[in-house]
Amino acid sequence: MDTLEQARAEIDAVDAQLAALFERRMAAVLSVAQYKQAHGLPIFDAAREAVVLEKAAARIQNAALRPYYKDHVQNMMDVAKQYEAEVLGRNRAAYQGVEGAFAHIALRALFPHAEAVSYPTWDEVFDAVSRGDTAHGVVPFENSHAGDVSAVLDLCYNHPELWVVDVYDLPISQNLLVLPGTQLAQLRHVYSHQQAIAQSETFLKQFRLPATAMPNTAMAAKFVAESGDPSKAAIASAETAALYGLEVLVPSINTDGDNTTRFIVLSREKPTVGNRFSLLFTLDNKPGKLAEVIQVIGRFGYDMESIKSRPLPHVPFDYYFYVELVGDPSADETAALLRELDHTCRTVRLLGVYTK
Repeated sequence: MDTLEQARAEIDAVDAQLAALFERRMAAVLSVAQYKQAHGLPIFDAAREAVVLEKAAARIQNAALRPYYKDHVQNMMDVAKQYEAEVLGRNRAAYQGVEGAFAHIALRALFPHAEAVSYPTWDEVFDAVSRGDTAHGVVPFENSHAGDVSAVLDLCYNHPELWVVDVYDLPISQNLLVLPGTQLAQLRHVYSHQQAIAQSETFLKQFRLPATAMPNTAMAAKFVAESGDPSKAAIASAETAALYGLEVLVPSINTDGDNTTRFIVLSREKPTVGNRFSLLFTLDNKPGKLAEVIQVIGRFGYDMESIKSRPLPHVPFDYYFYVELVGDPSADETAALLRELDHTCRTVRLLGVYTK
């Protein structure tokens, strides 16, 4: 047996031991899940995870391997949380649209073992999470080319019972999908979500193709497939083409080659650990009030990565603001910042805590 075969045999032997230990660990996870269910406890315990990771690193004698082992243990804990969610009946995640939509693709990346539940609108995704019909909701928040999804930000504002607990950046490649055998010259109309249309505006103008907005890209692809009309095309992902029997006539038609959509994850459980946090606040309509808020944030040493404003619902010409800050939301400085902002703002609310 040569060196390579010996190494592979050793790996196989270790894997056999790990498999048995994995089953033993998951049996203990099941006991934890049952205890949490009986006592109404949340699945995610940030303090416990931090302790486990530090203990894990300390057990590894080779310092070069410690960060890799911490990643390994983090992955095991993530799998355990997914298993606990299934055992506790909290493994349902909501998205808007149909299978193949970008939100569905993002959901699958975030929750590979969850039951994906489709809803026709973003409002219904928020309502599903709020009612407890699903443990999480995955919705688009902003795009690197087309900007923020204002309707989703408004829904965040209107649902103070929900939290943003995670973010996921999905690289987006918009493709022109057609019925098999269709030529570009045959096309007369294109269908897609408004964001995808905006991301592909240069291509559409070049070929003088009018576009109609639909609830999402996958629904547009489904509509084109069911129409049987070779004059119609959809803008959507390549995965969607395969789902609905379409073919990619022109790949990557989005104007921005680095096109990325950021999705947010909604939950009823308040998050505690992350390296970013977001706030929603309102101000008295007085000169310098927004500048005062920005100065307070700067004085406490927080980097403001994003700021947006939106009209307040049912209040003409008044606005609310969204900011994303870099920092530890559990730090004493953050609590002090929020107290200071509470005095400066008319209202202020912690919206999300996450890592990116």
